[in-house]
Formats: sequence, C-alpha cells, structure tokens
Amino acid sequence: MHGVLAGHHQPGIIARRALRLGTLVTLAILLVACTATRLAYNQAPTLSYWWIDRHVDLTDTQTAQTREDLKAFFQWHRRQELPAYASLLREWQTMAVDQVSPAQACAQFEDIRQRLERAAAETVEPFARLALQLTPEQLENLKKQQAESNEDFEKDFLRGSPQQRLNKRLDKAVERSESFYGKLSPAQRDLLRDWLQQSPFDPQRTQAERLRRQADLLQTIRDAQATPAKAEQLVREHIARIRQSPEPSYHAYNQALVRQGCAQFATLHNATTPEQRANAVRVLKGYEDDLRTLSAQR
Repeated sequence: MHGVLAGHHQPGIIARRALRLGTLVTLAILLVACTATRLAYNQAPTLSYWWIDRHVDLTDTQTAQTREDLKAFFQWHRRQELPAYASLLREWQTMAVDQVSPAQACAQFEDIRQRLERAAAETVEPFARLALQLTPEQLENLKKQQAESNEDFEKDFLRGSPQQRLNKRLDKAVERSESFYGKLSPAQRDLLRDWLQQSPFDPQRTQAERLRRQADLLQTIRDAQATPAKAEQLVREHIARIRQSPEPSYHAYNQALVRQGCAQFATLHNATTPEQRANAVRVLKGYEDDLRTLSAQR
C-alpha cells in the first residue's frame, strides 16, 4: 500500500529514483507519485518547469511551450488519473486493517507501475518536441546536472562504512514508515534493520544503471535531432529502456528488489498494532480526500 508506493527505500522500485536518473520525461510522473497534499499537486506544473529549466536552462520560446505542455499534462492527469488513485486509496484503507501478503503488496505495486506507464506515454510528444530544440550548450548543462545528481547519490549510498550506510537507509525507512503508521517500536525498527541487511540492494550496480540511463538520455536527444521524423519513436524507446533495462542482469536485480520490497512491506505491516493500522487508515483517508478534491477542480 503506501509502503509499496513509496518504495520502502528500494531503489528502482518506483519512479522516485527517476529524477536522480536525470530523465526529463519522468519528472512529471515523479511529482504525481510523491504528491500527498493539495498544495503540492497544484504547484506541480510550476515545480516541474523549475526542475526542467534548472537542468537545461530554457530559452524564452522553450519556456512558453514547456509551460503549456505541463499545464496540459496535469489537466489530463487531474481528469483521468486522480479519480483512479483516489479509488485505489479507498481500497488500501480496507486492506490496512488486515494482514497483507507479499503477493498482495506486489499486486498493488504493479497497478501503480502500469498507471505510471500511462502517464509516461502522455509525455512522449512534448518531450520529443523539446529534445529537438535543445542546443549543445543546453545539453552540456544537462550533463552538469547529471554529474551533480551522481555526486548526491554517492554521498547517500556509496560513502561511509557499511554500518553507516545501513544506518542512513534505516533512518529513512523508519521516517517513511512512521509517517504512515506512527511511532515504531524498537522491535519494529529491528525488523526493518534485518530486512535492509538482507536486501539485494547494491549501490554500485544501481549507480551503473543510473549512468547508463543518463548516457541513454543524451544519446536519445542527439538521435532525435539527427532524425526529427523519428523523435517520438526514439523517446518511446528511451522510456521502454527505463522501464526495463537492456542489461539482463540489471533487470533480474531490479525484479529481486521489487520482490524483497513487497515482502518487507508485508512483514512490517503484519507486525503493526491495531492502533498503528488505524493511523494508517487515517493517513490513507486524508490522501483520498485530497485527491478527490483535486480531481473535482478544473
């Protein structure tokens, strides 16, 4: 449920890591996946524009078109997707009071993944249009932002002793879980620590895939500029390579992360108290109310 959506600190499970992969086309999807308040969603077109502008330094002409494209995307998403997400949150409220199996958790994750893919499809045309307009200087700016993203990833996941890195991951996992269930007990924190220790997460392998995707993005833009008639096709193929890496070993690794994340969520949820589950229901109800209010706005 909420833990599956948030990924429970399993990199690659959901679109949160898409931003750090430096992929412009997935920015809007990231904001959709992370939205928890009406204010954040209503500001999403502006925040998306700022993110894109920071990465490529848009010209005045590009700015006008990008703002229009973002406005259209979020109008579509508000109308078509938010009601479905609200219904899903209602379903999760019912699930939250019972035990949850890893298979149930993964089924919810798969539902979210498919919805994100539909959203990604809506970004193909505007992304292709922008790609054709980017200058060599803007691509250099994008590469610079990618390098900064890589530095952040290294700080978060590759520096320090194994114990220090584990503690950092645990702190983040606890913070996310407590925003959902309320205060965790020492035993529940230990349970999370055990799962993180068993996780197949390999930051070096994840970083290697990040670098591949960053290079793929740049090459996709260059290829689109060389063959403008194929721009949209090239963007679709780029998105497909984000969805499933062309590296067979990484695809298997990512699937293992998904399975482990589902099992981790189910184990923690099943260890919660009735009070914690009631808190989860309240949180989910708040999200549902926000999304229904937003979907009613035009």
